[in-house]
Amino acid sequence: MTDIVQIAAIGVSAALLAVVIDLVRRGRLREEYAFVWLVGAVGLLALSIWRHTLDVAAMWLGVYYPPAVLLLVVILAVFLSSLVFAVVISTQRRHIDRLVQDVALLDAEVRALQSRAVPAAKVIDGAPADAGQAAGERHIR
Repeated sequence: MTDIVQIAAIGVSAALLAVVIDLVRRGRLREEYAFVWLVGAVGLLALSIWRHTLDVAAMWLGVYYPPAVLLLVVILAVFLSSLVFAVVISTQRRHIDRLVQDVALLDAEVRALQSRAVPAAKVIDGAPADAGQAAGERHIR
C-alpha cells in the first residue's frame, strides 16, 4: 500500500512541477513568483522519492509523527509566501495611488489648456470656421 501512495505522491509532485513550468512558459506566472513554486514542487518531489528524509528530519527535531514535520513546513511556507505577497500588494497599491494622482494632475492640466485654447480657424488665416464649409470648398475645386 505504501508503494502506491509513494507513486501517487511522485506523480502529483511531478505534475505540479510541470504545471508551474508550463505557466512560466506561457507567461501566466512571472519568474520572480515562480521560484517559490518551483522550490516547493522540487521539495515535494524529493520528499516523495526519498521518504526516509522526512523520518530523519522528524527524529532530529524530536517529533514522533513524521507527517507533522511536513505539515509544519507547509504552514511555514504558506505564512512566508503570504508575507511576501502582502509586501508585493502593498508596493503595487502605492504605485497605483501615485499613478492615479499623476493622471488626475494631467487631466487637470489638459482641461486648463482646453479652456484657454484658440480655435484653429482663428490661428490660420483664411481657414473656414465650419468643417462643413471646408468640405464643400474641397469639392468645388
